[in-house]
Amino acid sequence: MKGLVIKSTGTSYGVHFEDGAKADCHVKGNFRIRGIRSTNPVAIGDYVEVVQGEDGTNWITELYDRKNYIVRRATNLSYASHILAANVDMAALIVTVRQPETSTTFIDRFLATCEAYRVPACLIFNKIDLLDEEGMQLLASLRQLYESLGYPTYALSALTLTSSPDSPIASIFEGKVTLLSGNSGVGKSTLLNAILGKDIARTGAISSAHHKGMHTTTFSEMYPLCNATQSLNHSSWIIDTPGIKGFGLLDIEKEEIGHYFREIFEISRECRYSNCIHMNEPGCAVNQAVIDGRIALSRYESYLSILDDTTEGKYR
Repeated sequence: MKGLVIKSTGTSYGVHFEDGAKADCHVKGNFRIRGIRSTNPVAIGDYVEVVQGEDGTNWITELYDRKNYIVRRATNLSYASHILAANVDMAALIVTVRQPETSTTFIDRFLATCEAYRVPACLIFNKIDLLDEEGMQLLASLRQLYESLGYPTYALSALTLTSSPDSPIASIFEGKVTLLSGNSGVGKSTLLNAILGKDIARTGAISSAHHKGMHTTTFSEMYPLCNATQSLNHSSWIIDTPGIKGFGLLDIEKEEIGHYFREIFEISRECRYSNCIHMNEPGCAVNQAVIDGRIALSRYESYLSILDDTTEGKYR
C-alpha cells in the first residue's frame, strides 16, 4: 500500500495512507546496500510502498521517485549526506537578527542548497519584537538584500501569531509541502505551534553563555496545516526538522558553485574566462561587481567560504 512518510525517528518511520490511517514502519535491510550514500535512504516527504509481514510488522519495501529533495552534509563521516526532506514545494528558513544571530553565511548556504536542488525558498525573520532601532535597521537591510535577489521575506514575532486565516503568515503555506528550517533557538517550534494553533512542537530556551539555541526538536515530523483530511498527492503540510548548524554543498565542482548564487551567476557571463571561479582571475566581472557594490560583500564572502569548504567537518 502506498503511503507518505510523515515522521522519522532514525529507527522507524511514521507513514500516512490515503484513507487517513497511520502506521509505524521499518526499512528493509536492502535499502542500506543500494549505493545510497546517505544516513537516511528514506526521508520525510517520501512516497513509499508498505507491506505488512506475517508477524504484523510494517515494512517499507519500495521508494517512489522523488521530484526533488534537500540535503546537507551528514554528521556521520561514513556517509556523504543527510536528506532533510523530499518532494518539497518550498523551503522556509527561519532567521533571527538577535538572540541568536543567524549568520549571513548560514543563510546563503541554505539558499545555495535550495538553488542546487531546485526548491523555491523564502526567509522568515522572527523575534522582531526583540529588536531595538539598530536591529530594525539591520533587519531592513537584510530584507532589502534578499528581496533584490528574488527571495520573498517576511518579518514577524511568532509569539503574537494566531492560527486564524487572517494571520499574515497563513497564506505562505497553503497548498504546499513546506520545509521549516533554521538554527536552534530561532523560534521554529514556537512558529510551528502558532501556525497549527496547538502546542505540538516543544520549545526551548537560549543558552545564556553562548547566546545560541539549544536543541528541542529531536526528529523530523510532517504536520497538516489544518485538521482536514490530507491527500497524499497535494495538500498543505509543514515539515519540522531539528535545528542545524550549517550546510555544505555536496559533489559540486568549484566552477559550478557560482551557479547557485543568482547575482554571481548572472554577472559571471561577463567574465573573460568561462571557467572563472571569481577569485584573482584577470577580467573577472564578479570581482569588479563586488568592488562596485553591485554584489553584496557578505554574499561574495559566503561564496568564497563554500569555495574553500574542503574539509568534511566544516559547517555541519
